[in-house]
Amino acid sequence: MAKEVANFTVHGMSCSHCENSIKKALGALNGVDSVRVDLKGRKVYVEYDPEKVNIDVIAETIEDQGYDVEK
Repeated sequence: MAKEVANFTVHGMSCSHCENSIKKALGALNGVDSVRVDLKGRKVYVEYDPEKVNIDVIAETIEDQGYDVEK
């Protein structure tokens, strides 16, 4: 299956705890293959299988961790 990469602008991230909580939450989603967090750039890059998970669920998962996702 073809993988896709989405990037999100995320406000409120400031430290390694923020990075780890996002990575852990997204890593628990079925279909998410990898997560990269750029704290300085306020970006989260997610490689995922669109047949198993969609970008709305990924964005909601980030928001559930207490961060604002720019849509």
